[in-house]
Amino acid sequence: MKTKYLLLLVGVCTIINVNAQTKAKKTANLITESATSTDLPRPKLVVGIVVDQMRWDYLYRYYSRYGNTGFKRLLNEGFSCENTNVDYIPTVTAAGHTAIYTGSVPAIHGIAGNDFIIQATGKSMYCTDDTTVQSVGVDGSKTGQMSPRNLMTTTVTDELRLATNFKSKVIGIALKDRGGILPAGHTANAAYWFDDKSGNWITSTYYMKELPKWVKDFNDQKLPETYLKLDWTTLYPIDTYTQSTADNNAYEGAFKGADSPTFPVKTSGMYKGNLGLIRSVPFGNTFTLDLAIAAINAEQLGTRDATDFLAMSLSSTDYVGHQFGINAVEIEDTYLRLDRDLGAFLTYLDAKVGRGKYTVFLTADHGAAHNPAFLKDQNIPAGVWDDAISLKDINAYLLAKYKVDGMVLSFNNYQVNLNNYAIKYLRLDEQQVKNDCIAYLQKLPYVAFAVDMQNIQSANIPEELRSRIINGYNVEHSGVIQIILKPGWFTGHGTNDKGPTGTTHGTWNPYDAHIPLVFMGWGINHGSTAREVHMTDITPTLSALLHIQVPNGSIGQPVIEVLK
Repeated sequence: MKTKYLLLLVGVCTIINVNAQTKAKKTANLITESATSTDLPRPKLVVGIVVDQMRWDYLYRYYSRYGNTGFKRLLNEGFSCENTNVDYIPTVTAAGHTAIYTGSVPAIHGIAGNDFIIQATGKSMYCTDDTTVQSVGVDGSKTGQMSPRNLMTTTVTDELRLATNFKSKVIGIALKDRGGILPAGHTANAAYWFDDKSGNWITSTYYMKELPKWVKDFNDQKLPETYLKLDWTTLYPIDTYTQSTADNNAYEGAFKGADSPTFPVKTSGMYKGNLGLIRSVPFGNTFTLDLAIAAINAEQLGTRDATDFLAMSLSSTDYVGHQFGINAVEIEDTYLRLDRDLGAFLTYLDAKVGRGKYTVFLTADHGAAHNPAFLKDQNIPAGVWDDAISLKDINAYLLAKYKVDGMVLSFNNYQVNLNNYAIKYLRLDEQQVKNDCIAYLQKLPYVAFAVDMQNIQSANIPEELRSRIINGYNVEHSGVIQIILKPGWFTGHGTNDKGPTGTTHGTWNPYDAHIPLVFMGWGINHGSTAREVHMTDITPTLSALLHIQVPNGSIGQPVIEVLK
């Protein structure tokens, strides 16, 4: 018996010794590989896809109608952050694209809106305006006088260029100039946007003196005309669009010259002299992806020694949403077509760069609200604030007290922008003027809060709102009072008997601030999380993936569950 136990003990020790030797060899091999390898593990290409005005629930509202290669592939192979929120107000395009790529907020990065008031001068500024540069790709037009110079921080694309000693290529693409310029950052090789009049993709002298030959060749194809000649009909029989309201209703806006907001949309008879129509149909997204593929091919993105970055924004979803609202057949069809386009694009990346060799993320700059008339017809509280009437009324109120006209310049970005020059010149008490404005606004039945930006810590408001207001307040570019409307309300002007058609965005509410965020590809786990994630966490996550420094104004944190 003792001999049997002794033999067993010898066998066990032998097994342990063999396992230990195997582990030691593996460890030695890993150490050797680590010591001899000179390549830092990174994806060959990063592709950022911002779907303009995509609500989070669009991932699932049409899920049963999506194919397996687009949105479903991203969800089934990638990692979805199901509770991603914009952590500032106002929720608008320029601020959203900037926050995604800087990991920062308007208080720091300076892009306080699509347009904002320079508080020192009272002058209105468009987010990417730059009169020091000239248009490239179109003659005698101001549409190319754009650059990222108003952006006060670096982007993840800047940091990638810096980390690789500018070996990485970065290109930004979007129909909207701000959707291509701001994500690409200060050091981009190029950013391209669409010129409605010429139908060309253009850029500015900030980036180059002349369009590359491949862009000229692409423009020569005249694809906007090709797409618009097709007309916009539904991808499937219209009676299958059961997730949408009836095609003909009072909540939607018709195209100019059309009798009703219904299918088919005869774009073939509308586009002459108006190539910008491509923006307002799903083909605008297809057209953008066409240019993305041409850029990857011509610039050899993802096939070089350094990691490249393509920052792309799909703008047509925003134009369609503004015109038709979020319950329209037009929106459903736009997302079904986008799903097909994304599937084709991902399949192209598999073939060109290699499956598993690139990283892609998809998110949105903001969401969108239901049409207020639609909500009211469903007995849900909602409404429209005609801010033009209120601006006239508040200035009349202040004129009577201070004998000065035009004391409030605008309510842009749901903020009170005061005429600071007049207040200073006349030596008025600015705090008293602000108090008078707040008193006026708080009497309006649809205003929930009117908050003095400089005294926000003492404001009697929910903490979540306080944080978003502080994050959105840029002392140089933001108004001095933040206006918070009641849920279901937004600014607008009546366009029919029921009020404004379509929809908009800009508020703190979940319908505007809850966005999709899905990562897929190299270095990405499969799974999901329902914990709260912020828009500002996207760039720190990408920075961790790429082993680079986060941008210099970043306040976000990496979503560690995403990363392998």
